[in-house]
Amino acid sequence: MKQAELSESDALARLKNRDPEVLADLVNEHSRPLYRAARGMGFKEDEAEDMVQDVFITFLASIDRFEGRSQLRTWLFGILHHKSMERRRKRVREDQHDTIDEIFESKFDGSGSWASPPQDLVRLMESKQIGEAIAHCMEGLPPLQRSVFVLREMEGLDGDAVCKILEVSVTNMGVLMFRARNRLRECLEGRGWGKTQ
Repeated sequence: MKQAELSESDALARLKNRDPEVLADLVNEHSRPLYRAARGMGFKEDEAEDMVQDVFITFLASIDRFEGRSQLRTWLFGILHHKSMERRRKRVREDQHDTIDEIFESKFDGSGSWASPPQDLVRLMESKQIGEAIAHCMEGLPPLQRSVFVLREMEGLDGDAVCKILEVSVTNMGVLMFRARNRLRECLEGRGWGKTQ
């Protein structure tokens, strides 16, 4: 019997008993809407898929605490919301641990010379292939770093304008720009661009 054919209380009772048929129906019914919601929240395809899996894992781990005061659908979307906030907090923590000193030191050798001289990103962007690679790598930047890079390097706005638009200090803008450039460079090098053969 499909979950939709069961009363909410019967479905809940069978879910609490881990009935595989009702669990499968629940997953089939709610996976796509949860995935679309995660994508709508700005998560990439793989992140959205992971979040939906996390929602069902959390759901199964906590089903015994569900009292039925809301619909299962509402509860699942509530779990999705919490998972999205967790992922965003994790991103913020990762950005805070992305110290300039570590990045800066990794770019130079013991004598203070470039370990690997940086490529001129403006020159590289002129080729179609590198443009596509940069576009791919840009998607991996945190939103604020991406915004600073786009406004400064691609739109050519001066630092004061960027600071006003993004409501950041000049120092913070410099840090964000430095991180964006380094992440882009590392991504491009990881894709085979900028390495000497």
